[in-house]
Amino acid sequence: MADMGLPPNRPRILVALVGLLSLTVGACSWSTPELDPDLPEAALTSAVYAADGTLITELHGEENRKPVTYDAIPQVLIDAVIAIEDERYWLHNGVDVRGVIRAASENATAGGVQQGGSTITQQYVKNALVGDEQTVNRKVREAALALQLEQDYSKEVILELYLNTIYFGRGVYGVESASLEYFGTSVGDLDLTQAALLAGLIRSPVSTDPYVSPDLAIGRRDLVLDRMAELGYLTADESASAIAEPLVLAPEFDNTESYPAAHFVEEVKAFILDDPTFGETWEDRRDLLFTGGLRILTTIDLEQQTLAEEAVAAVLPTEGEPPEASVVSIEPGTGYVRAMVGGQDFFADTDTAKYNLATGKGRQAGSAFKPLVLAAALQNRVIPVTHVYDAPSTLEIPLPGNREWKVSNYGGAGGGRVTMVEATVRSYNTSYAQLIMDTGPDLAASVATDMGITTPLQAVPSLVLGSNDVTPLDMANSFATLANRGVKVDPVYVTRVTRPDGTVLWEHTHEQTKVLDAEVADQVTWVLSQVVRRGTGSRARLEGRDVAGKTGTAQDWKDAWFVGFTPELATSVWVGFPEGQISMTPPLTPIRVTGGSWPAEIWATYMEPALGLGAEEPRAFPAPPPSTTSTTALEDTVLAVQPVVGLRSDVAEEVLGALGFEVTVIEIDSAERPAGYVVAQSPPGGTEVQGGSNVILEITRRSATDGFLVPNVLGLTADAARSELRANAFAVEIITESGGDGVPETVWSQTPAGGELLAAGNTVTVRVNP
Repeated sequence: MADMGLPPNRPRILVALVGLLSLTVGACSWSTPELDPDLPEAALTSAVYAADGTLITELHGEENRKPVTYDAIPQVLIDAVIAIEDERYWLHNGVDVRGVIRAASENATAGGVQQGGSTITQQYVKNALVGDEQTVNRKVREAALALQLEQDYSKEVILELYLNTIYFGRGVYGVESASLEYFGTSVGDLDLTQAALLAGLIRSPVSTDPYVSPDLAIGRRDLVLDRMAELGYLTADESASAIAEPLVLAPEFDNTESYPAAHFVEEVKAFILDDPTFGETWEDRRDLLFTGGLRILTTIDLEQQTLAEEAVAAVLPTEGEPPEASVVSIEPGTGYVRAMVGGQDFFADTDTAKYNLATGKGRQAGSAFKPLVLAAALQNRVIPVTHVYDAPSTLEIPLPGNREWKVSNYGGAGGGRVTMVEATVRSYNTSYAQLIMDTGPDLAASVATDMGITTPLQAVPSLVLGSNDVTPLDMANSFATLANRGVKVDPVYVTRVTRPDGTVLWEHTHEQTKVLDAEVADQVTWVLSQVVRRGTGSRARLEGRDVAGKTGTAQDWKDAWFVGFTPELATSVWVGFPEGQISMTPPLTPIRVTGGSWPAEIWATYMEPALGLGAEEPRAFPAPPPSTTSTTALEDTVLAVQPVVGLRSDVAEEVLGALGFEVTVIEIDSAERPAGYVVAQSPPGGTEVQGGSNVILEITRRSATDGFLVPNVLGLTADAARSELRANAFAVEIITESGGDGVPETVWSQTPAGGELLAAGNTVTVRVNP
């Protein structure tokens, strides 16, 4: 044979030809029972959508597949595939003897495998039904099933099945996924050269990967174009023109390519995997999620998500190793989670990147937990909101077992007696320590759980100061209960799940539980609005909107919070180090981080544009009922007068009016305060009087034309100095810098100095010792 000039491998090819012919004849003559080609369901890619229907990402297992109907596949791709894989497809009955002979002859002439002998029908049977084990029995069964498949199904159906299941490399199956992978376009938009390249990939998708081996891919594409011309699908000129085209691909897909709201998507996955509605076992639910072609409609608003991420990036420093932040935003009436920042970069190459700070173990909430205890006390008629407690800077409370609980206010503030309104506005720990002892830790923990806290709570007195770990999701949800006037709605991630054919598999049903009286929720909301208007949460103010919220700072500045809401949206912000509880103090951070600093700034930076996305007018909080008629079971009409000196007159009148007092205003001239501010009140703040009594306010009528007197804030804490200066209509810049007598956390320098005149709105710069 060698003397005949045959290619060296031709004897082996001829042997293979004889074997193929034998198998074909055997399949045609093999007497078999009726083989039911029970076609398996192909693994389909699931999709996760935002609330407005925008695709967020796709979920798939080993097979990334998006099925399309035969009618959606362009003729040019059908022609290309048939030309290179099975040119007699429309003529044979599943097994093509002539095709086997032709392929063997052409392969022998070429000195290698250029064409295969298996028909498209046989290839589908091998891929979907019998596998690729190299045994005679498997090959005979493949041929027999191919013959029967062609009896039971039309050529178009078989071709649709084939083109939706064939592997194209890079983890993608089917022509739709391949079109998107290589060209960034749907299969229906493929042009001739693109169709030819995909058809060429079928035989050897790895070795002809166009990103890795572009020359081999082009060579294979051009072979397809030549075959199409030979078979009459193209003219010679059309083929030559297409062959001259350069290879143009979509940007190479990166398996780690990011997508928005990635931490939220992980919660969506967990929702499906944990719910028995989607399968009896976890494995069943996993298979459905990653291969069932589900269409999952979620509650996330991608515009709000982007704004939340941008707010974090805008406020947190970028130098060194700054802390992380979590933001969770919930719609109060529906429970829909509209934004969830679980960390700055889910796709970063760090140990903590994929850990969801919004839903994980949780962190200590500090004083942000106080409103939940206040709600418990008011709901159970323990005290009215106007109840007066001592507010010493330090307090020792006896506990069972001859123990003492020592409580201190932040920065040594306090002194005198205050109502619970003022105790909340100033976040006095010593007043709230007395409240938890009167209310009881068990009752407080129970109400907090009812309001939306899902992490286990230790019912201990320090609970009121946020000693328990809670998550940003739970804090947002519990404050959403206040915004929803005492009605709790559990957080919602998903609203509908459908099958690939549109059949609804699961749909969200709205459920709600009344956990607080509306009057109680309204009173707590009003108190928290004062925190933002004139207290520790002043950086969270929004122009033209009602805002309520509470700051929280864990011990040693290891966690910092601001949780707040408007009638439309409840949002929690946590700032800290994901690695653990690390003090956020200089030099590790440029400032000593409290809830009123970065968290409140992130909150306002996000909320202002997020609320502006809607077309509706800003809504107002309901007016709170008088404390004496709604929160006390003691029928005690003695109230404590709220201290309002330094407030704007409208704010002071609102505060006193909401507590049931009559207000008389006396205008006086003053060069020390801007016009419209309270400079004196009678009775003084903290005085206990009969409910409904008259409170006289002295309010400035006019101010000096050349400015106002700058108050002296030397020796005050940063927060106290800020409050004092803002009450006098000045802007404030605080710089942490050592100096003066070195007393920690106190102001040692201010510019302009106290007593100087300065126009309203100008900035007073103060320097505070670290």
